[in-house]
Amino acid sequence: MEQQLLGDMTKTGSIHKVTGAKANIPSMQEPGVEAFIGDALMNPAGARMCSGFFELKAGEPLEYEYTYDEMKYVVKGQFKLTDLKTGEQVVANEGEILFFPKGTPVLFETDDYALGFFTGDRDFAA
Repeated sequence: MEQQLLGDMTKTGSIHKVTGAKANIPSMQEPGVEAFIGDALMNPAGARMCSGFFELKAGEPLEYEYTYDEMKYVVKGQFKLTDLKTGEQVVANEGEILFFPKGTPVLFETDDYALGFFTGDRDFAA
């Protein structure tokens, strides 16, 4: 899955700012799944960090395996998550934060709509 950079980035001194990152999040191109993801920043100034938005609409669930550590803040709606290794389930609502360790396979679902802001430890420099 190739990530697309969202919004317009400006830099003032060491500070990086992204404007419009939540608009037009690109599709993950998963057949039958209405899932969208895009990076707002990828490895700014050589950092091993990225951040962006993940959007999911009601319908078929999304299976995703993390190849990096990630934290996600639920901005809107509700994610229903299943850890596919253990079968354990968790519901994450607006204002809650999730951590996904590298190697975790997750089933993402929502009854209506969910929007998350993520920060991950992904190195695009290689």
